[in-house]
Amino acid sequence: MTINISIPKPETVFNDYIYDCLFDYSYPTEVHYGGASSGKSHGVVQKVVLKSLQNWEHPRRVLWLRKVASTIKESIFQDVLECLSSFQILEHCKVNMTDRRIELPNKAQFIFKGMDNPEKIKSIKGVSDVVMEEATEFTLDDYTQLTLRTREKKHKDKQIYMMFNPVSKVNWVYSYFFINKQPDAKVYQTTYKHNRFLDERTKQNIELLAQRNEAYYKIYALGEFATLDKLIFPKYERRLLNKDELSHLPSYFGVDFGFVNDPSAFIHLKIDEDNKTIYFIEEYVKKGMLNNELAETIKTLGYSKEVITADSAEKKSIEEMRRNGIERIKPAKKGPDSIIQGINFLQQYDFVVDERCVKLIEELENYTWLKDSKTNEYTNRPIDSYNHVIDATRYAVEAINGKGQIKVQFFKGGL
Repeated sequence: MTINISIPKPETVFNDYIYDCLFDYSYPTEVHYGGASSGKSHGVVQKVVLKSLQNWEHPRRVLWLRKVASTIKESIFQDVLECLSSFQILEHCKVNMTDRRIELPNKAQFIFKGMDNPEKIKSIKGVSDVVMEEATEFTLDDYTQLTLRTREKKHKDKQIYMMFNPVSKVNWVYSYFFINKQPDAKVYQTTYKHNRFLDERTKQNIELLAQRNEAYYKIYALGEFATLDKLIFPKYERRLLNKDELSHLPSYFGVDFGFVNDPSAFIHLKIDEDNKTIYFIEEYVKKGMLNNELAETIKTLGYSKEVITADSAEKKSIEEMRRNGIERIKPAKKGPDSIIQGINFLQQYDFVVDERCVKLIEELENYTWLKDSKTNEYTNRPIDSYNHVIDATRYAVEAINGKGQIKVQFFKGGL
């Protein structure tokens, strides 16, 4: 069987950085990181698709991963379909939309999974390559387990591909690949300036981050790891939680509304008051959601009958949520300095975070105190970044906030 792969001139399809390494498979791990809209994910997809089409004798078996399975459909799965379409071979592929599987004309298989349950990944045999989208959402143990999945002898040039925006230096990826510098890993850094296909409006929006948010600009425009500063919540435990084992603890729910620039954030947590521990059970975080869509999501998650506390500044949004079936949603009672008071209240508890709450983990690793540029001392004001799930958490605990005495903390430079 002969299939014609229609690829136009390289400059009309590939960015230079991915074209230069398109057929280089010499490193067991490739790390592709950088700013937003740099084309890194698109480039990796192109490379893996072309690699998978080359071998007809031993068809490759590629495992495409996100940490949370529910995010696959609108991200890496869609990217692969678009790539196959651009190469004009999608019509020759077998696509299973339900199971998220694709079979290429040469019988190569693409399997799309989440690492929500790592045990399910262990049952997949004969993997030739692994693609980890948003790799900072995974754990070092996840990565280690995946290296064990790529040992099938019949496959040559077995590789793991990692793509991500460089969030906090607290993240394991930074210490593992950038401090220790693994000899069997090749690192590629890109920014929006490397993406020849980016429109001018998007470029301008990225460059405007320099004026609006310095931390975001470093990460999403320059593709740099954020400077490790004074974290507001420096300690937390991260593990896979069993909701049934915590069913004896009371649940609390919070919502922070967003739309274009900021995401809407929903959080479900449980509190062990005797042991001063908050268990973060489940999150849902997404940009561009209308209130009716957020309401449907909460229904799908099974929490439509729960009392949910939301940002009181969004009275219209709260009313729209009620009209869409989230009848017990209520506004938070914001008082003077409610952000600081809420933070200080939360600091009295130990945090145990389900490892699938990837956006909360990202926030905990980046939410910092503001430093006075003149005195070089930390203030008691947080930087207004990486705080959407945390804000939802402040609203969620309002029912018990204020029942205990709050210890207010102030930070000086050097602490």
